[in-house]
Amino acid sequence: MRRQRRWFRWLLAVSGAVILALAGTWWWSMPSAGDPFYTPPAQLPPAAGTLLRSEPYTHDIPSGARAWRILYTTRDAHGAPALASALVVAPTVGQAPYPVVAWTHGTTGAVPGCGPLPLGLPFANVPAFPQAIQAGWAFVATDDAGMAAPGVAPYLVGLGEARSTLDALRAARQVRGLALADATVVWGHSQGGHAALWTGVEWPRHAPELRLLGIAAAAPATDLPVLLSRIADEPVGRIMGAFVLRAYADTYHDVDFAAETRAASRWLARDMSARCLAGKQALVSVGEAMLAGGSIFAGAPADGAFGARLRENIPPPLTDLPAWIAQGDRDTLVLPDVQRGYVQRACAAGATLEYREYPGEDHLSLVKADGAYARDLLAWTQARFAGAPARGCR
Repeated sequence: MRRQRRWFRWLLAVSGAVILALAGTWWWSMPSAGDPFYTPPAQLPPAAGTLLRSEPYTHDIPSGARAWRILYTTRDAHGAPALASALVVAPTVGQAPYPVVAWTHGTTGAVPGCGPLPLGLPFANVPAFPQAIQAGWAFVATDDAGMAAPGVAPYLVGLGEARSTLDALRAARQVRGLALADATVVWGHSQGGHAALWTGVEWPRHAPELRLLGIAAAAPATDLPVLLSRIADEPVGRIMGAFVLRAYADTYHDVDFAAETRAASRWLARDMSARCLAGKQALVSVGEAMLAGGSIFAGAPADGAFGARLRENIPPPLTDLPAWIAQGDRDTLVLPDVQRGYVQRACAAGATLEYREYPGEDHLSLVKADGAYARDLLAWTQARFAGAPARGCR
């Protein structure tokens, strides 16, 4: 009996330690607490694109450049006031005003604290950032609304992404001591490719005073219902699905998170949706995605109100602005055959669109700093700034 009691006490101690360790890991991997820089003012100015505050930024900024992080006003997908942040980088050499590259980032999460700036990763997967600075171009990279400052993140919500990007360009022009040219080219990757294409769509309506010359989208999420359906059973599809569901449930009244998820995976899906896809948080999310098993969705993602909202956020074809879509032929997240289908339909609808596949490249290797795409991107952007004619569909 005494031995059994000792064994029972030992078992309780080990179980308690395991529970504490798991709870500690769960808490440790949540998004960090808010930075006072992103605290909203008591009242937002009514005009979108108003610079609220700025301060110098030095983390990972290369020599020959200076940078600021900025907080500014924007609009959400419904036109309501929202708050967003961005990084602005400009060369210290060359002649001002500087042409501008607007960068729209890939997936980092869907809640405040998960933007590239609060994560300390503003240049993650940017294919040619140092080369852009050396070329004498400025760099404006939005976190998107609700990704650093409080609010709802427009994850794969086209109008919200586009407005965050366009208003960052407006606000950057208000930074004291910085002279930016009108000429602007938008770069984006993955989720950011989706945002870049939507920026071209929304530009004439939301910020026609800006001068956009072209959109370069690397592995953009385009045909959302098909893409999400094709990867729903994969761990990465469970994580992405959780992000999309959270953003859509927060954005659209007819999308219900609970109704769209299986009961067995609902808690895990909610928890994954509240984490960033970076560092320690990503490790916990991957573990949760493995535990979830199968799709997190209760039905087909393309069905019902959720499917309708996904179709609503497929980027329309760009007919008045040059666009270039690049795709790795070994991408297992944004699938090449799905991308080809989108490109064919966009071209048939009259898009001014060039499509190029890169042999042997997957979703991330496509945008590596020394890759063929980075070199081609620089040349394509230089041609847009020089006013050279762009190739159409081919």
